[in-house]
Amino acid sequence: MDLTKAKIRDLRKALDNKEISAPELCAEYLKRIDEQDGKLLSYITVTKEKALSDAENAQKIIDAGKSSALTGIPLAVKDNICVDGVRTTCASKMLENFIPPYNATVIEKLNAEGYVLLGRASMDEFAMGGSTQTSAFAKTRNPYDFERVPGGSSGGSAAAVAASLAPAALGSDTGGSIRQPSSFCGVTGIKPTYGRVSRYGLVAFASSLDQIGPICNDARDCAIMLNAICGADAHDATSARVETPNFTEKLGQPINGLRIALPKEFFSDAVDSSVKACVLDAAKELEKRGAVLVECSMPGLKYAIPAYYLIACAEAASNLSRFDGIKYGFRGEGRTYEELIRDSRSRGFGEEVKRRILLGNYALSSGYYDAYYKKALALKQEIIRQYNQIFESADVILTPTAPTPAYKIGEQDNDPVKMYTADICTVTVNIAKLPGISTTCGYTADKGLPIGMSIIGKRFDEQTILQIADAWESGFVPLAPEL
Repeated sequence: MDLTKAKIRDLRKALDNKEISAPELCAEYLKRIDEQDGKLLSYITVTKEKALSDAENAQKIIDAGKSSALTGIPLAVKDNICVDGVRTTCASKMLENFIPPYNATVIEKLNAEGYVLLGRASMDEFAMGGSTQTSAFAKTRNPYDFERVPGGSSGGSAAAVAASLAPAALGSDTGGSIRQPSSFCGVTGIKPTYGRVSRYGLVAFASSLDQIGPICNDARDCAIMLNAICGADAHDATSARVETPNFTEKLGQPINGLRIALPKEFFSDAVDSSVKACVLDAAKELEKRGAVLVECSMPGLKYAIPAYYLIACAEAASNLSRFDGIKYGFRGEGRTYEELIRDSRSRGFGEEVKRRILLGNYALSSGYYDAYYKKALALKQEIIRQYNQIFESADVILTPTAPTPAYKIGEQDNDPVKMYTADICTVTVNIAKLPGISTTCGYTADKGLPIGMSIIGKRFDEQTILQIADAWESGFVPLAPEL
């Protein structure tokens, strides 16, 4: 069976029609991983024995005629989502040998569907980074060019899907960590509304911003994944007590009359000309299909990066304080309690994680809290207000996903500020707790690198952004280069 860019729904049909069995399908993916991932490095851990066992159990469900959308479907899971009995490292030496004693809620939901776990996808350490090069174990490469980054922090998940080493994967998004790697790797990824998916069992980076979501080959598969993982959860106090719709319901419906806003600040000179042109061409194409383009402004965008990094780093400093070498994780050396903690954290954390902990503690320290963190929270409210204002005259917002295509490995290693500013197109969505989906709108003329556009929706309106992304993908003309 040809697994190149295989869709979940096509695999579902093949499994239910007995064209292939779940164990055979699983074995095919494991074979591809074994043959190709040595260079790509999209996985930290390949769970071969568990995958084959999962597949055997899934086949029994299929044979009994009780299969659901994801029964027997092999998936990759980002290595910061806890799976009972399976090593979960967060791509950090600090958790190199950590084995969770419980499942994240999303894993419980996938288990109920009868999914197959292929392995743990690589990521930036503790989800801090935009390149997957801060991983302590697998510095993932871009499937379109092994000399370029796949994006991050969910770069392993995006690369695995793009290279057909998994038909879909779970990632997490704190400031664009699903959408940006989806853009760099030419796949589709959705960050749901904050609270739509339970965060229970997700190792926290920034608790008010983190959200689990799927990375797939297209919007339709993203909708199928969302149907499986969304819903209120008693284990998560931030889980939204709202009705979960059928996310496939609006797919295929015309987009006539839908208003698409184009905030001018997202198309400034800071955005690469090829990216800007590609996204604007896509907007014109959507207009031809019946959408209405709306010009607007979001002046608060210039404050988004400092506001985001102050909030995210402050929460990270608090969340990562639990990793002290005492209870679990990497244990350093020292004659005193203080020396032990210092050595454990110094050697257990990578440079980027330590940088963000220092930034967060500085922002929260006495004398600087009011000057920095409190102002960042005020800016957060202003950004939310500006989004609400735009949505008074628009149904969705269209922006570039990233200001550039995938850059070369090592290009930003010595300039962390440059790496931070590359998040300008994505972080406001997390700040405002909105849903956003990235899909490919074209490829660069010289290198054939994917270019992504993001469709941002109102809170809990994932259906509309999926509808528009699906409408775009259904008529998408430029062909992707062969991988």
